[in-house]
Amino acid sequence: MTTLAIETKELTRKYGDKTAVDRLTLAIPQGEIFGFLGHNGAGKTTTISLLTTLLLPTSGSASLFGDDIVEKNLEVRQRLGYVPENVRLYNDLTVAENLRYLGALSGVLDINGRIKAVLDLLEHPEWLELRVGSFSKGMRQRIGIAQALLHQPDVLFLDEPASGLDPEGQRAIGDLIVRLNHEFGITIFMNTHRLSEAAKLCTSIGIMNHGRLVVADTLENVMGQFPDTPSLEEIYLRVESQNGRVPAAAGAV
Repeated sequence: MTTLAIETKELTRKYGDKTAVDRLTLAIPQGEIFGFLGHNGAGKTTTISLLTTLLLPTSGSASLFGDDIVEKNLEVRQRLGYVPENVRLYNDLTVAENLRYLGALSGVLDINGRIKAVLDLLEHPEWLELRVGSFSKGMRQRIGIAQALLHQPDVLFLDEPASGLDPEGQRAIGDLIVRLNHEFGITIFMNTHRLSEAAKLCTSIGIMNHGRLVVADTLENVMGQFPDTPSLEEIYLRVESQNGRVPAAAGAV
């Protein structure tokens, strides 16, 4: 039986008269790299904020590994890691000091051992005593991922992980995402504007349009539903041009 890492049912978030996420129903099996696509304002970041318990839903429900995000929010937080688009670190502190502080907030035991483990995973143990104020955005992004991994989460949420990075930084983040998924079995939920990134890394995708989920399936199935459209970019533009109408063959992940 397939274990669902993430499941939402009619998940909705409103801000006054504006509906940011509109009755989102989604099922993501454990072990997926799920790419969440959509235009600016489509509801992607709000969805991540809901799933990571940073926002409460207006209605509907969501769960991680069966734990409801509202009723069991502490259990949910223990099983997830989150990296925002712009990682916030203390510039005057070293990598070790940043990770030690952030790990203490998460209740991480054997914090020094975990810091060594995540920096070894990043293949940059030499960063330990460097101050992060001198780091590039790509380096800061990797430290953001490191702090999200300190408590060994089962699900990692990434909000535009390669945004603003040069090609070398994009490749490093992509390689790390694949390694976390393949070697450690971490389920990845990734917001991205970079369709080439999604096509290369993701095993399944969803496309949001004005708060509504209009496509959700494995990447292979989505490509198969549009046999006359050879690239994910063209499929995305085609779906967007339909103004949120769901293609007839679209299914659930």
